[in-house]
Amino acid sequence: MTTAQTTLIKNAKIVNEGTIFNGDVLIEGAIITKIDSSISAKSADVKIIDAEGKYLLPGAIDDQVHFREPGLTQKANIETESKAAIAGGITSFIEMPNTKPQTTTIEKLEEKFAIAAKSSYANYSFMFGGTNDNLDEILKLDEKAVAGLKLFLGSSTGNMLVDDPEVLEKIFKSTNLVISVHCEDEGTIKRNLEAHIEKFGDDIPIKYHPIIRSEEACYLSSSKAIELAKKTGARLHVFHLSTGKETELFSNKIPLKDKKITAEVCIHHLWFTDEDYDKKGTFIKWNPAVKTAKDRDKLWKALLDDRIDVIATDHAPHTLTEKQNVYTKAPSGGPLVQHALPALLEMHHRGKISIEKIVEKMCHNPAILFQVEKRGYIKEGFYADLVLVDLNNPWTVNKNNVLYKCGWSPFEGSTFKSRITHTILNGNLVYHNAKFSETKHAKRLTFNR
Repeated sequence: MTTAQTTLIKNAKIVNEGTIFNGDVLIEGAIITKIDSSISAKSADVKIIDAEGKYLLPGAIDDQVHFREPGLTQKANIETESKAAIAGGITSFIEMPNTKPQTTTIEKLEEKFAIAAKSSYANYSFMFGGTNDNLDEILKLDEKAVAGLKLFLGSSTGNMLVDDPEVLEKIFKSTNLVISVHCEDEGTIKRNLEAHIEKFGDDIPIKYHPIIRSEEACYLSSSKAIELAKKTGARLHVFHLSTGKETELFSNKIPLKDKKITAEVCIHHLWFTDEDYDKKGTFIKWNPAVKTAKDRDKLWKALLDDRIDVIATDHAPHTLTEKQNVYTKAPSGGPLVQHALPALLEMHHRGKISIEKIVEKMCHNPAILFQVEKRGYIKEGFYADLVLVDLNNPWTVNKNNVLYKCGWSPFEGSTFKSRITHTILNGNLVYHNAKFSETKHAKRLTFNR
């Protein structure tokens, strides 16, 4: 039997729980066993990583990705996208149910876990999809085995719309799982879209996307979901806020662990605005839509004052050909897992956010919110999911260094000052200076419930 690898990270700037301190981290097997200002290697076969000048972060936990497998693998698959995630410092992901077939039965959920067990480069879990008619399956779910429940209250890729108010209330009443929701009012969007098709036909100028999928559509849906959560006592998590108005619906009065209603913002809504549509076109077409600079400012404010709890990616690839279609035929969504952390670190360089806050929103808070076991922190006894970052090693995103199966990124042409140099997963160095380990070391996420 082979003995577990021992790794010693020396001279790192360790970022954890709101502080940055210089120190060493000892990893034995999959677990962090010691954190101290100085640790000596006890034997010659300890693998030493010199982190001089670099920041050591917990691996990020992305609570919302679409990896397109099964059924939509021309766009992406679990293997390719989890590999890109590892290169982007994301060591764990929670994947969404709008695949083909949809993950709306326990059998289909187990099939996804089986695919990930064989092919994922990153730790994995999945959300179970709620529909108008699968309450029986929801009631059978093992709450320790699945990340949570996902409901589309506005239709998006894969159309899993839950629009029966009676069913919705029953779901909210019947589960202790976190219910994550996509909030856009379907009726409002339909009316707006019809009016624009009447005026422009299918080739609607992309700048009208945030007018079609409007602030009103978002607010109407999210405020209703929150009202229902308050009425039923459900544990509600509102995905991808895109408007300033919606931020007023959330509170920072109590710690995250005690909140019943939480919110997420995605990297694209923190980076782009409607002024970018002219240049980027349908490559920044997302649901919900990227909106105004004023909205972006309010999202940043709510993120920094803790009304918004989590930063995620909503990684949702489509092929280049699909994205180049006219407005009504170009699908919404884009690939982001490789570039979200470097983009946030860029915002840090611009003075927008501290590294400690990035770690709180991408690592600690997803772990608290979903009760992820022993991940999201640099702590003794926790799994060694770690990322080393060089804050001064610039690179430019281009087609040659994009790792997504779809082969493009909305960040193409952007130069990031910060580079992820090492990613450690369950104690194994899986990514180092743009090279990947040949062996996969991912584990299924477990939950303290």
